Amino acid sequence: MTQILHNTKEAAHPPARIRWALLAVVLAADVLDLLDATITTIAAPTIAEDLHGGTSLVQWLGASYALALGVLLVLGGRLGDKYGRRRLFLTGLAGFTAASVACGLAPDPRTLVAARLVQGAFGALVVPQGFGILGAAWPRDQIGKAYSLFGPVMGLSAVGGPVLAGFLIDTDVAGLGWRAMFLINLLLGGAALAAAVRLLPRDSGDRNVTVDGPGSALLAATMLGLLSGLIDGSAHGWPLRSTALTTAGLLLFAAFCHRQRTAATPLIQPSLLHNRGFTSGLLTGVVFFAAVSGLLYVVSLFLQQGLGRSPAGAALGLTPLSAGIVVASIACYRLIGTLGRRLTLAGFLITSAGTGWLLALVASSGTGTAAWALVPPLLVVGLGMGTCFGSLYDVTIGDIAPAEAGSAGGSLGAVQQLANAIGAAAVTTLYFGTHGGEAHATAVSLAAVTTVALLCCPLVLLLPRKAQEEQH
Repeated sequence: MTQILHNTKEAAHPPARIRWALLAVVLAADVLDLLDATITTIAAPTIAEDLHGGTSLVQWLGASYALALGVLLVLGGRLGDKYGRRRLFLTGLAGFTAASVACGLAPDPRTLVAARLVQGAFGALVVPQGFGILGAAWPRDQIGKAYSLFGPVMGLSAVGGPVLAGFLIDTDVAGLGWRAMFLINLLLGGAALAAAVRLLPRDSGDRNVTVDGPGSALLAATMLGLLSGLIDGSAHGWPLRSTALTTAGLLLFAAFCHRQRTAATPLIQPSLLHNRGFTSGLLTGVVFFAAVSGLLYVVSLFLQQGLGRSPAGAALGLTPLSAGIVVASIACYRLIGTLGRRLTLAGFLITSAGTGWLLALVASSGTGTAAWALVPPLLVVGLGMGTCFGSLYDVTIGDIAPAEAGSAGGSLGAVQQLANAIGAAAVTTLYFGTHGGEAHATAVSLAAVTTVALLCCPLVLLLPRKAQEEQH
């Protein structure tokens, strides 16, 4: 990393048109990642029906991608430092595109889940390289212009992913059905890869950077054990193998923690884990992001299986939630430094109010709930999520040392993805394990999410009061 920064200082920055083109390539790669992280929220029921995968496939489709991405995200950043960001970016983007094609051609559930795991793994090689590539290409006094585009573009992509999936499934492009939403990446990823080959600057990396492979392997095995146990248990009534898988996951997690304490270069710096504010934010983030990630799947299932909406109709039904996230994220950006953890608390409370409103609607009207009646509570949920999405982690790193910022940011990003995987599995496990019809299963799941969001509120008191710019 030192070598890269040193070279950056000596080299002249590329012309403005090249810088903007580089930004477009990095944004395109991140958009591809986010689209593929969100498309199965809508498409899962259709895919499961077509491949006869049952409820376990619905659970694995989103969890497998988030699992691989979360486990390997920090490792991907370290590999970029070691072998060069250009090399890792190109390798990741090529692998991601090939894995997308494999998803689109998958003949059975196991092949599709395996391809999703590979897709997430290659995505973890691409995503961490972007900010380093831009940091080397843009002057310090102008880099803010580049970074300022990430929020709105990622927000629109979060909205666009489910809508694109629903549209492609309902229009049945070339008779491909749900497969088109993966195969389209051959065009999008191929174009981004061609531009990246031409534009990305060469860098040699620093071979002295060390990578904790055993720690990453233990984390991957931990998550596979836990998720496999949860999903298998919900699908088959908790046989002995489900309990064994879950127990193995917990034991492997203990081994991972031991590795983090003893490794020379652990995935998470030990000093961060000794910081109460950081560890509190990390744990709070796991719980909250897991809950709201599962919520998205439950609402999508209720819209399609409970209210009988098509994939495109369900995608449009979720747009108020997505719009709320985008609006609140933009509106609250400048308030984080002033309000600090109070903004995070407000986000938790608003999210709880929105999910409670949804719960009341579903409990009273069931599958007779009018589509328009869901718009206000979904908008409120989105506003709450957008309020605390950015503020939670900005406040979490509020009192860490500047030298720890890189490790902290990578760890938080990885934890968010792992929480998405856990939440998709845990909340849908509750949903599919609840008998009494779609409305009752949805109500029970919403009650659990509302309770979790409320339980996060007192944990806010353990966070630093202000975001980092206010601390230093």
